Amino acid sequence: MSASATLPLRADRRLIVAIHDVGPAFAEPIRVLADRIEALIGAPRFAMLVVPDHWGMAPLGAHPGFRASLRSWADAGVEMFLHGWQHRDETQHQRLLDRFRASTMTAREGEFLGLTAAEAGRRMREGRDVVEQATGRPVAGFVAPAWLYGAGARSAMREVGFALAEDHFRVWRPANDEVLARGPVVTWASRSRARTASSLAVAAIARSSFGQMPTVRVAVHPGDVTKPAILASIDRTIRALAKARAVSRYAELLQPKKDTTR
Repeated sequence: MSASATLPLRADRRLIVAIHDVGPAFAEPIRVLADRIEALIGAPRFAMLVVPDHWGMAPLGAHPGFRASLRSWADAGVEMFLHGWQHRDETQHQRLLDRFRASTMTAREGEFLGLTAAEAGRRMREGRDVVEQATGRPVAGFVAPAWLYGAGARSAMREVGFALAEDHFRVWRPANDEVLARGPVVTWASRSRARTASSLAVAAIARSSFGQMPTVRVAVHPGDVTKPAILASIDRTIRALAKARAVSRYAELLQPKKDTTR
């Protein structure tokens, strides 16, 4: 029996689930994942990270059907985040570390790793407008593609005024860098057998050892639906983590902490 299965449900422990790379380029996989997650947790208490024009080939404005789906999900309570502009990294990185991160941590999709503050801000503002026009609601925050942020992106986030941001290991307020939650995000990789195998192993570890972590985040991607082993792992992981946790929204991290000393 996993550690999480032995713990009583506690409201001070949260599980936050998000679907990444949301856009018309992956309309059917997104629907599959949304239906699956809602069935697992019993309500549309998850987030969608929306890409306004994935790889410059799927502009949200040109797909009214998908825009309608986004608005329907938002109306039901799904949080909507801006997830870059096109998700593709076209920067010629000069720093060795950035070249390594761009080529190893993602398949050239770390769009905001090398942008200047001015360019990052322009894409953030235009992307925010596109998503908010589609959903009829303010975006919940900004998450850079592949969770990779350069100095320009961090500066632009503060200037644009997003309430929330996250990377692999934390959720924070861009305005003042206040950390709202710490801990690695559980996610899966479908690009190769080796990456899939390692992500399945990490998810298994998370199910058994993340029991005491106050906030656990789970992130799924459209490519996950192509591998039954990943879908099965997603099901097991969400079920296991939800046994001892309140399924929550990112916005709840912004609420003042209750004083438990009285």
